[in-house]
Amino acid sequence: MSDTTSSITDASRTRAGAFRALGPVFFYFFVAGVATVMLGPLLPALIARWDIKDAQAGTLFMATFAGQLCGAWFATRNLRASMLYGACMSAVGCALMAWTDFSAAHIALFCVGLGLGAGLTAGNVISGIAIPSARTRLIALLNVAWGAGAISCSLLVRACGPNRVRLFFFVLSGCLALAAAFAIVLPHDVKVVPPATESPAEAKIKRQMPLPLLPLLMFSAAMLLYVGIENALGGWLPSYGVRTSQALLASSIALYFWVAEMTGRMLLAALTSLFGEASLYRCSVVLLILTEGALIVAKHLSAGGVVTLTVLSGLALAPIYPLILSFFLARTGNHPRLGRVFAAASIGGATLPWLTGVVSTQFHGLRAGLAVPATGAVLLLLLSTSITNRPIDTTTCEARSSAEATG
Repeated sequence: MSDTTSSITDASRTRAGAFRALGPVFFYFFVAGVATVMLGPLLPALIARWDIKDAQAGTLFMATFAGQLCGAWFATRNLRASMLYGACMSAVGCALMAWTDFSAAHIALFCVGLGLGAGLTAGNVISGIAIPSARTRLIALLNVAWGAGAISCSLLVRACGPNRVRLFFFVLSGCLALAAAFAIVLPHDVKVVPPATESPAEAKIKRQMPLPLLPLLMFSAAMLLYVGIENALGGWLPSYGVRTSQALLASSIALYFWVAEMTGRMLLAALTSLFGEASLYRCSVVLLILTEGALIVAKHLSAGGVVTLTVLSGLALAPIYPLILSFFLARTGNHPRLGRVFAAASIGGATLPWLTGVVSTQFHGLRAGLAVPATGAVLLLLLSTSITNRPIDTTTCEARSSAEATG
């Protein structure tokens, strides 16, 4: 009896120690949330500072997400180093943003994105292997920490003031440097260790793709579109609000958007139980299309109208990505090649915000530019039949075939 009690106590201490050791990861995710979404509330000030057009401003998003794609691709080789040096790289990029001109800003933002891609990917893996029995809970908490940072970004922009963009970058650079200092305490042996021996069956699985080509392309397209839509709206709605009504602040619109999305994520479990996953997915995408259509069609929106449509956009977006992920993992399980599919989704974050700026400049207004994420939402709806189909239970089918053959 005493041995059992001792083992339970040791396990509890191990879990508690692991949670404490993950403190630097949670702090990093909070700061990274600020850095990931900072272009949205800062964009009007940066456009005025450099006197650039929307098409040029869109290339800033491309530089950031190109860096994230590169950082995520190599992050899992050494997890502790990826988080430590990723935070340092982002800190340097933010410090450069305080002084740089428009051309050099692309290099600075690529550095920020490179660090974010490495650090966020490493943090997810560290949390996933720290306490396997609490993996889902830890990853959910990390998303909450990131969301809190995204919300805090707007508050920090407002606290620094619209004419003190340089101060914002200095504060964020300091926070990232602090996150790097905290990452030093992560254990040196946090790394992904491949198995010493591998059965022929396991080797065959690793060589195979997680899905047949057509379904894999459908899910990859859905993830790419979602990431692109989210970043196009999160990045450009603050500028849309400021240009539509002088009573609005870019930081306020960004705050409403991210709070609405985080609220929607918190309600996801209840909504899924009420509507079912496939129906909730379609309803969310339809609401997103209608909301974006209203933003495009309405010529003279009031401040209240802009805020309402911003909140509806965030709420509509909230369930879509978790549902896509759920449909995808239901078919693939924990396949070793999933990481490349998720990394490819960053291409959407690099291209759709940029295209939004290009269309806005070409047609002289952000109302036209928002047709880009609206088109992406229509494509998500067209993909719904392919990605919401239930996976075939191959085990059951094989068992049934075997029973019939025996009979």
